[in-house]
Amino acid sequence: MGLLDDLKERIVIADGAMGTLLYAHGIDRCFEELNVTKPEEIVHIHEAYIDAGAEVIQTNTYGANYVKLARYGLQDDVKQINEAAVRLAKQAAQGRAYVLGTIGGLRSTNKSTISLEEVKRTFREQLYALLNEGVDGLLLETYYDFEELQTVLSIARKETTLPLIAHVTLHDIGVLQHGISLADALHQLEQLGADVVGLNCHLGPYHMLRSLEEVPIPTRAFLSVYPNASLPQYRDGRFVYETSEQYFEETARAFRDQGVRLIGGCCGTTPKHISAIARALSDRTPVYEKKVKQRHTVVVQEAEQAKEPSLDDIARTRRSIIVELDPPKKLGLTTFLEGAKALKEAHIDALTLADNSLATPRISNVAVGTIVKQQLGMRPLIHITCRDRNLIGLQSHLMGLHTLGMTDVLALTGDPSKVGDFPGATSVYDLSSFDLISLIRQFNEGLSYSGKPLGQKTNFSIAAAFNPNVRHLDKAVKRLEKKIECGAHYFLTQPLYSEKQIEDVYEATKHLSTPIYIGIMPLTSARNADFLHHEVPGITLSDHIRARMAACANDPVQSTKEGLAIAKALIDAAFDLFQGIYFITPFLRYDMTVELVRYTHEKERLKKERTVYHG
Repeated sequence: MGLLDDLKERIVIADGAMGTLLYAHGIDRCFEELNVTKPEEIVHIHEAYIDAGAEVIQTNTYGANYVKLARYGLQDDVKQINEAAVRLAKQAAQGRAYVLGTIGGLRSTNKSTISLEEVKRTFREQLYALLNEGVDGLLLETYYDFEELQTVLSIARKETTLPLIAHVTLHDIGVLQHGISLADALHQLEQLGADVVGLNCHLGPYHMLRSLEEVPIPTRAFLSVYPNASLPQYRDGRFVYETSEQYFEETARAFRDQGVRLIGGCCGTTPKHISAIARALSDRTPVYEKKVKQRHTVVVQEAEQAKEPSLDDIARTRRSIIVELDPPKKLGLTTFLEGAKALKEAHIDALTLADNSLATPRISNVAVGTIVKQQLGMRPLIHITCRDRNLIGLQSHLMGLHTLGMTDVLALTGDPSKVGDFPGATSVYDLSSFDLISLIRQFNEGLSYSGKPLGQKTNFSIAAAFNPNVRHLDKAVKRLEKKIECGAHYFLTQPLYSEKQIEDVYEATKHLSTPIYIGIMPLTSARNADFLHHEVPGITLSDHIRARMAACANDPVQSTKEGLAIAKALIDAAFDLFQGIYFITPFLRYDMTVELVRYTHEKERLKKERTVYHG
């Protein structure tokens, strides 16, 4: 008889959390390392769960992979740590329980931090170590990213005929990230070869029960559930779970009624919780049929039709000019609004507003954008960085922009805090720019990050950054193409200072239909040129440009003229290659930007006149 044979006949009880007990004992370092350094602690915990009624235990290997062990300098010990974990679990089991080799997920909110290729390499290394030690099955647990779980499950199924248990982890009731229903996800896992499918972590019994109400009993696989003890509290610098064992005893029966055949515990659970489950299900009798609750269809209101064409549509049909005018670093908007008004009169398509550029605090670009829109009737393009807001804050921010009717956004990773005025401030980076673009696209589909309906579809026009100021332009273009796949509608480049470079960008991107706005920022002085070249990430100036500015270093008027002359030459180079021009205003010197806008419009007027004349 094996585990799957037992599951055909009865409910099987699994163990609970390993890390919770180690944490309670005052151990606050790499738990997996203890397989080698404190094996007796691990054996003791396994034995406590078996004595409490667990018939299945999992190895202490949740984070025993190259990526997570590298945080502790243990990346070369993957094989040793995993093999030791299996031996310890077998030593504790003594034939009284099945031993599952546990492999935890790597991806969380920021998918782009680890590629699928790295996931595959890391997974295979841990997988082979566990299989070689002779586990009774594999438990793939705590996978927030469904693509990752599908990938590793497919690998595992090809490598072994042992029982495979695949667990997703939910942010919200009944739905995975990106809106996949739990029922659909578990069905797909069954189709990929999982023998047991279910969920673990993040949610307690109440929310997991509600999620399972919409899940039919699988036709071939079995259902499993490993709930957290409760939602955690944060007290005196530690996470605390307080759900009573009696509550677990009550909910265990409810899980049986939902068709669950394998039941254990996750974060916060202890042998007492497992003992309570064993008491509640002492006869181990499963159910073979259940009434599936129909998933409530949420009507998502369609996005309102845009009153004006998007900036990418404009750049496809005619010359388009957008201008960046940074919100002030100090309170007061008089000069800023004077500049914005002058730019409006010069006829620009949008005013872009940075989000604390160079990690320096400025007046909120949303506040400034609201004023610009309401008082001047201008179109604000709001920059959003991943640096200052976590995943919660970013979603709230997007909902606020939608509510204010500001639909033009630029998704950026953001300069790290250490380059700004407060180098000791934290940089959040829950998401990368790729993830943020995907999130905004998901908002346009009416779904939050967790997959929960927003009630309305947003109508964001998504701009992304493109930095050609790199050694290998082809790699930058690949990043650009990846952003298009994530949902970017058009691009704004970093400022360029070479006509040849503009031509190179055109040649490297001409196969794409996505509009690109070429960034041009006039130089104001020799000091400004040297600072940009040497100290601002992503900007490079040629020796020739810097020499031209150095030649008029002591003449502010001539410096301005020279800066404008250089910018106009760049406009000339970009004019017939790109429809979009993106002017970045230096130091609120909007007079310079206004002149460049007028210069561009005059070139366009003359071009049309020539076309009519020759036509």
